[in-house]
Amino acid sequence: MKRLLINLRALIASLGAWCCMKANELKKGAVFQLDGRNIVVRQMQVQAPSSRSGSTLYKVRGQDVANGQKFEKNFKGDEVLTPVDIARRPVQFLYRDADGCTFMDSESYEQYTLGEQAIEDDLPFISEGIEGVTALVSDGVLLGIELPATVALEIVDTAPGMKAASSSARTKPATLTTGLVVQVPEYLTPGEKIKINTETREFMSRA
Repeated sequence: MKRLLINLRALIASLGAWCCMKANELKKGAVFQLDGRNIVVRQMQVQAPSSRSGSTLYKVRGQDVANGQKFEKNFKGDEVLTPVDIARRPVQFLYRDADGCTFMDSESYEQYTLGEQAIEDDLPFISEGIEGVTALVSDGVLLGIELPATVALEIVDTAPGMKAASSSARTKPATLTTGLVVQVPEYLTPGEKIKINTETREFMSRA
């Protein structure tokens, strides 16, 4: 009887941990519910207290799952939030049309479509052949996507490459296939593929 009681308490504790979480436990890609809305976390920023008596703040930037509306709010670390149970599924990008972007589950072949407003910040990185995209799915509904840490995109427009620029640290703007503009080394030319950091939107290397 005593062992049964202990197991029951452990079960209740585990259910309580699943049903709520603290703001300082949030990570990029997590989904939580607030005021009846499901929010996908896009970015987390920790702000140190301005005084000894102050509290560390967690600045959350995200999007409302239902309408793509941007979300931004500061939380104290011990504020309790309600997590949304999600599954992460590998998907392939199929096409983009007036309805948005359509992805296919790499294992079940089920297709999902997200409106462009819901993935506005991700669009500059989505192109044909992109790999490593993960879908956030809850109850069969696609809530959002997670991009890989880097993507390879082709330069379509930039100033001509300079032969003597390989040792120079100077950069120039380059327009990529998706319309994204980044700073690249002067020696790069149109037609070359480069790796871009999807978090910082910065050039990393040739692809």
